[in-house]
Amino acid sequence: MPGFAPPVADERTALTAYLAHQRRALRVTAHGLTDEQARMTASAGELSIGGLIKHAARCETFWTDLVLQQQSEPRRKADESDEDEFRLAPDETLAWALAAHAEAAERTDAAIAGVRDLGQAVPVPQGLPWFPAEVKEWSVRWVLLHLIEETARHGGHADLIREGIDGATLYPLLAAAEAWPDPWFRPWEPER
Repeated sequence: MPGFAPPVADERTALTAYLAHQRRALRVTAHGLTDEQARMTASAGELSIGGLIKHAARCETFWTDLVLQQQSEPRRKADESDEDEFRLAPDETLAWALAAHAEAAERTDAAIAGVRDLGQAVPVPQGLPWFPAEVKEWSVRWVLLHLIEETARHGGHADLIREGIDGATLYPLLAAAEAWPDPWFRPWEPER
């Protein structure tokens, strides 16, 4: 993946290209991490790279279900707390979270490809305090913009956490993950 989203010719391509770009940036923060490192938090909060990727997968699944107007499964298990949404459970691995994220992305991409008009109405769930009660529907366009925002926000969290783990930053991680040629960025290497 280049450091920037590719040129775009139309709105749909722009939205899906930027979403794909933000997904990749989030995922690359996990490059070279062990499960233990993916569980690490870099602050007093509960955010971890593995947990953020898990959360991003769940969010994307939730929003895709809304676009498809399908009944969404609960995002959390009955015994999960708010903090559990953002961390890997003992039986969850980084590989599992990355696979769940890739699956959610693939499903979203397929759903969006099947939508003729990005202005198509998407019902707003009612009774949840973070959704405005007076808004009854959003558009698919709005959902895509929200997914870009959500993924980028958590990608920024993951950047800071990763830097706190081993000092790695996005471009050296990309250079390592994708074998970019030097001299612009020295690819990240694990500490020996």
